[in-house]
Amino acid sequence: MLDSMFAPIRVRQIVRTLLLVGFALCPAVARAADVDLLLVLAADVSRSMDAAKFQLQRDGYVAAVADPRVLETIRAGRNGRIGLIFVEWSGIGAQRVVIDWMTVGDAASAKDFGDRLLESPRSFADRTSISGAIEFAMAQLARAPFNAPRQTIDISGDGTNNSGRNVVELRDEAVAKGITINGLVILSEIPLPWNPEHTNPPGGLDHYYRTNVIGGPSAFVMVAKNFESFGQAIISKLIAEVAQVQDPQLREPRSRHTAAR
Repeated sequence: MLDSMFAPIRVRQIVRTLLLVGFALCPAVARAADVDLLLVLAADVSRSMDAAKFQLQRDGYVAAVADPRVLETIRAGRNGRIGLIFVEWSGIGAQRVVIDWMTVGDAASAKDFGDRLLESPRSFADRTSISGAIEFAMAQLARAPFNAPRQTIDISGDGTNNSGRNVVELRDEAVAKGITINGLVILSEIPLPWNPEHTNPPGGLDHYYRTNVIGGPSAFVMVAKNFESFGQAIISKLIAEVAQVQDPQLREPRSRHTAAR
């Protein structure tokens, strides 16, 4: 008789306990999806990238993400990890996710990223649409499964925008959404015979990127004098992006400019 009288009370107590446990776990679940930075690594694989240049670029990204200095910088953040996606791009409509969103914060996750990248085939060898790369990268940021206080698109390339929409318009659209675009320019000692101003525009490719491509808080352009120095350049660039370095030697912010004609 007493058991039947107190049964509803016990049920209510159990339900209340379960609810309290659930509420207590909710913040932990939310925190599990937090990262310090959402970073899109967008690599140029247009036809100006021959097989040797392509492999040097791939190897550079693999080594940079796993570099102890980069991982130390990542771990120093509030959450100790970043959200990372790797895309390759070329001409209009030629953009592909090579490695989808993942978290990187230790040697194991960095190795996973590198192994997957080295196993992936080259995506394209078409024209150069930096504007298409930015537009595609914005779409990837919009669907990211992590929360972060900062969003950055990292564009590496060896030529000017020669396909698709006006790159300044896309840059400004990204900046208006609170996204930072940084550039890693790969200089070419010998201009392309069929289009010398593509890889060696007036004023230099780094000037072109500063004027037309980068934008947002603390945006900067870093220069790799050739593909052999690309690996060290991307290491320095990743450290600057993760730590949001404010060194004026590394950054030259841009918001709205007239495109170079």
